[in-house]
Amino acid sequence: MTHKTKWLLFAPLGLATIGAGASMVHWAGSLKDQGLPASKWLAAGTAALVVFNAGVSLFGRGVVENVLYEVREKPQPASDSPVALEATNTGHSGLN
Repeated sequence: MTHKTKWLLFAPLGLATIGAGASMVHWAGSLKDQGLPASKWLAAGTAALVVFNAGVSLFGRGVVENVLYEVREKPQPASDSPVALEATNTGHSGLN
């Protein structure tokens, strides 16, 4: 699987999982507000935070894959572009 494919898989999956975890956190808070025993809302809140953090991890992996795609796989600009020519002529990277 290419870095681009992994990026396009992990980033949206991570965002969806973050949303699910945030919704579960709200649900666990409502269980507490309803006066349910602490063991019920505490377990629900813990599970919610696990899901939320899994989403952050998945999204972070998507960011890593995006960077790897940008560095290793993305086509580079043509060597006759103005920036590339300037870098060749001046010995600089073309960035100030």
